[in-house]
This record gives sequence, C-alpha cells and structure tokens, in this order.
Amino acid sequence: MTPFQLTKPIGVFYEHQQWFLPLFNKLNEREIPYVRIDARKHSYDPHSVEDEYSLFFNRMSASAYLRGHGNAIFHTLGYLAHLERLDVPVVNGHRSFMIETSKSLQLSLFERLGLRYPRSIVSNSPKEISKAAHDLRFPVLLKPNIGGRGAGIVRFDSPQALEHAADKALLDFGIDQTALIQEFVPIRGGHIMRIEILGGKFLYAIKVYATEDNFNLCPAEFCQTGDGVAALDEMCLVDAPASGLQVEAFTPQPEMIRTVERVAEAAGIDVGGVECLVDDRDGTLMYYDINALSNFVADATQVIGFDPYERLADYLIRRAK
Repeated sequence: MTPFQLTKPIGVFYEHQQWFLPLFNKLNEREIPYVRIDARKHSYDPHSVEDEYSLFFNRMSASAYLRGHGNAIFHTLGYLAHLERLDVPVVNGHRSFMIETSKSLQLSLFERLGLRYPRSIVSNSPKEISKAAHDLRFPVLLKPNIGGRGAGIVRFDSPQALEHAADKALLDFGIDQTALIQEFVPIRGGHIMRIEILGGKFLYAIKVYATEDNFNLCPAEFCQTGDGVAALDEMCLVDAPASGLQVEAFTPQPEMIRTVERVAEAAGIDVGGVECLVDDRDGTLMYYDINALSNFVADATQVIGFDPYERLADYLIRRAK
C-alpha cells in the first residue's frame, strides 16, 4: 500500500485534453488512484447513487464552446447539482461553476462584497445595447456573459462604433445570449494581477504584462486596436511563454489577500484565481474576473519558486481522505 491509498479513486472531470496533463502526471507519479472523466461525452442517471469516487474534482472549462463543446457547460451544471444532492464531496462545485460561467454573477458578487469593479451594464438585447451604454464612458468593452480566455470580447472606442455594430447585427452575445458592456480601464504599470487560491487560501500571485509592440491593455485581456472596434486576443497563462506574455511573481498586500479569500469563500471556489488591476487614472484597485478553472502559470518553478501541482495533489489527497 502507498501512503496515499484510498478506498475509492478521485474523479477528475475535465474537457480540455492538454491543460491537465501536469496534474495527471503528478497523480501518476504519486500513485494516487484517480479516474479521468471526459466532460465532452458524459451521461448520468439522476436515480443513481454515484458513490464510486472518494472525491470529485470539477475541471470543466467555460471556454469549452470555443472547441465545439458548449453543450458540456450546461450539462456540467446539472451534473454538479446531482452530485451535491447525493452529498458527494466535490472540489469546485455547483456554486463555483455558476460563478465561473457568468460574468454578470461575478459582478454581482463584487457588488455584494463592496469591491470596486469597472462600471458595467448587463443586457440580453443587441438592439438595445447602444441605449444601455448611454451613460458609460468610452471606450467600452463588449463581453459575452459566458467567456473564457477572452473569447468574444470586443472594444468600441465611440458610441457611433457601437451603434453601427448593433445596427449591422455584428454583436456576438455568446451562447447564453447575454453580454456585459463595460467601461475600458487604462491599467497602471502595464500589467494585471492574478491571485491564485488553493483550499480557499492564498497560494501565489503574479503580474501579467503585455508585449509593447502588439497589444494595448484592457481590464481583462489584451486587445489589438482598430478603427473604433477591436477584437481581443485570447490569453491563457498556461501558454504564456509561447504567446510572449511577460509574467512575474509578486507578494500582494495582506488586505488584497484577505479580499481574494473572501471572494473565493463567497463564490464557493476551492481552487481558482481572481484578477484585478489598478486604474491608471486615479489609482483605484478594481477587481474584474473570477476564474474557478485555474490553469497554473507556465514554468511555475522558475516564476513562483515551487510546483503548484505538488500542492494541488496534497490538497486532493487531504480532501479525498
């Protein structure tokens, strides 16, 4: 018997076929029994007992629809509710996945906790979006409510550009036909900040910079400018070296750490990250994104000084026991 012998395996529910290979490798190295559960092709019986796992680890991605697997997003919400009804121990359960797949819920949570965030309007009508944005300060960003990796985010530099796009039916509100129209915030220092948590507690923090020749900075992702309209590039920390993103570790102020832990607790997130920035106009700290699917930064040992997958494996073992 290994020190990590479990009576039942850990179930890892995932959709992306490469992102979680480091986790699987770590579990294999430590001889931790686990089962890979492919969210792309999954079924369950609501009458079933579902007692085959010592722990269920939800790694479903909100960006799955970019890879043709949007059906798995809504399926996962129902399945997590099913598991929790049966008292199956779940890491990143139904509440956290609801937050992960709704930018509007994220803003509501920030509002409830009294945190500053970019001024935004939520809408389900492309025809009404220009009217809804009337009191916002331009430039603005249009963000699909269900996003992931910056998908579908577009910047508009003027009310006329937004109105033109709406009139021409060029606006994509995403798979739930709901979107945010949000004020663009110039970022102080050329970077955003991401604070990762594990088990609801601070794990590490990084600053993410844009490359000077290719990008302008916006509150959530990095965007290329055009004539009043700009589609944003995808940003994923696991791809940081290949995409040219500069990433460095930093130590947040204790108050920022406490705030992120409060956000994680309120969102029911066991493993994830919260992103924030400093408004270059007045120095205001703003929170803008909650990510319950945490892809640890690439080259973690060099960037942050340790392997977060080691600590994730330790955490899963503790929860499974």
